[in-house]
Formats: sequence, structure tokens, C-alpha cells
Amino acid sequence: MKKIWVLHGVNLNMFGRRDPAQYGILTLAEIDARVSDLASELGCAVECYQTNHEGEMVEKIHRAHTENTDAVVINAGAWTHYSYAIADALAILTVPVIEVHMSHVHAREKFRHHSVIAPLARGQITGFGVNSYLLGLRAAWDLIGDAESCSPENVARK
Repeated sequence: MKKIWVLHGVNLNMFGRRDPAQYGILTLAEIDARVSDLASELGCAVECYQTNHEGEMVEKIHRAHTENTDAVVINAGAWTHYSYAIADALAILTVPVIEVHMSHVHAREKFRHHSVIAPLARGQITGFGVNSYLLGLRAAWDLIGDAESCSPENVARK
């Protein structure tokens, strides 16, 4: 079974309580439940993880590499804009990385317009609330399927 990790960064444990106009009223647990439901529907395993500690996020990303995770969906929160440590950790991965944000970061404060993660991601999904995560999971799932259909074993069989 394919394994996709959904990583939540700094302050995202406050979803449901933090600025509902930007982030809605769902809690992180409710978001993770919706992600898990979609993963079951798609037929993949999902692991959701949140931390407010940058080094812990870096270590988790390292484990994505060593534990053969098939894709990563990440909302790094504020780290998106300045964490070269997280960007460097993501650069190690050879699997699809999808960047997601609940709010439309490009319609917000100027500092939120820049992402150090975007150059490492296959794509960025912003502004759709919890659906940003669900679209990110679907994109990761599709990319895994595309990678399999293009693998040397499958190409040789065609």
C-alpha cells in the first residue's frame, strides 16, 4: 500500500481557534480525519504529523526519505517563508512534494507571497481551506500513479 505523509507546521495545531476568517473553524483533528477518510477512499495509507519545533519537522522529513514514504503533502505554516532547514530537508526527497495552504497566501501580507518550499514542490495549492489538503492528497496520489505507470518495469510490459 502506498504511503503519503501529511505534514503540518508551526501554529497549525491552532486551526479552529486561530483567525477563523482566514483558516475556517475546523480543528486540526477534524482536518486530519477528512484527510484519512479520503486516503481510505483512494486506497493509500496516510500519516498526519504536526509540530511547532523546526528541528522535529526536519527529522520527520528525513524519516520520509529513510522510511520509503511515497509522497509528502506539507503545510509548513510560517516556516514556508523562511525555513531553509526545512527546504534543505525536502530537497533530499526523491518523491513528490505538494505544498498546501488553507488561506490564499498570495492575497495576504507581502511576506507570505514568498515560499522557500515552492521550488522543491511539484505544485502549490492555496486558498481552499480544508480542500487544499484534500486536493494536495489527490495530487500526490495521482503523481504516485503516474510514476508507477512510467517505471521501467511497467514500460517494458506495454
